[in-house]
Amino acid sequence: MNKVVVGLSGGVDSSVAAATLHHQGYEVIGLTLWLMKGKGQCCSDGMVDAARLCEELNIPHHIVDSRDVFQENIVDYLVNGYEAGITPLPCSQCNRAVKFSPMLDYARKELSTDKIATGHYARIRYDQVGDRYQLLKAVDRHKDQSYFLYDLTQELLAGSIFPLGNQTKEETRRVASEFGLSTADKPESQDLCLIEAHGSMQTFLDRYIDQKEGDIVDMAGNILGKHTGIHHYTIGQRRGLGIAASHPLYVVKLDAVMNRVIVGDRHAGGRLSCTVSRMNWVSIAEPSSPIQAEVKIRYRSQPVSAQIIPLGNSRSKIMFDEHQFGVTPGQAAVLYNGEMVLGGGIIEVDS
Repeated sequence: MNKVVVGLSGGVDSSVAAATLHHQGYEVIGLTLWLMKGKGQCCSDGMVDAARLCEELNIPHHIVDSRDVFQENIVDYLVNGYEAGITPLPCSQCNRAVKFSPMLDYARKELSTDKIATGHYARIRYDQVGDRYQLLKAVDRHKDQSYFLYDLTQELLAGSIFPLGNQTKEETRRVASEFGLSTADKPESQDLCLIEAHGSMQTFLDRYIDQKEGDIVDMAGNILGKHTGIHHYTIGQRRGLGIAASHPLYVVKLDAVMNRVIVGDRHAGGRLSCTVSRMNWVSIAEPSSPIQAEVKIRYRSQPVSAQIIPLGNSRSKIMFDEHQFGVTPGQAAVLYNGEMVLGGGIIEVDS
């Protein structure tokens, strides 16, 4: 019998992943990572719901205390980033450093298996010609989470199973009901776990970063207003600036050194290029010359055409075919060729 360790958050997606594999004849072991210190929905109610699911399926349930790992790789990462005037993307960092790598390591060392599964909406395909695992978009494009998985390594892809990749969210709900799972009607999480636990990203950040008043200025340096901390703002933001103007203004730059929020019109916020660091070429080997690809600069953004120029040292230059608004340092630029994720990295410099 094939043994697989399923990461359980207590939500319907991971529950159906576990139930599906159990129904298919796998020896399923549930694993929940205790991530957040203090009270948090994903780590209090979630652990209870995950334990209940394992009782329903009559499978073992393990809980691993990962709070220190989460604090170092996510909380500190976010706080340091916002203090530096960037807008970090925690989910891709969390998937590789906090979830997939530790889960696979635990599965191998403690449970004698080299297979893990999650409730992510994405697919994995093995390319025999290239001798490489490929990360693909999910069939349900509205739920596709491949954007957040670009940083997975070949080793992690080889050891992972995504049971939900070929079905829609509606089908997942239906399967949960058919299996009679207690999580079948559980509301879907809408925000990052940190936001769910603290109410908002601003509330979370204010626990760690002192509010330091500074100036909101235009492109010429004219003072238009005051802010209560640059960590309250992000590139492309329009609402909540608290300033009056004859035309719409957007945040176009965060100056951590001068403690300034710089605003301008939409054209001022456009970029034709950006530099990306910490590149991970997930489905293909790093190209030796420029390639054309589709790029997403935010999870909800539409893919846009661009030329990718490898620079070496895990860096690339992205040259967009057209101006892009809201290119944000700290966010991920993920490269696609149709349904396949080529790779991705962290936006480092916009120019």
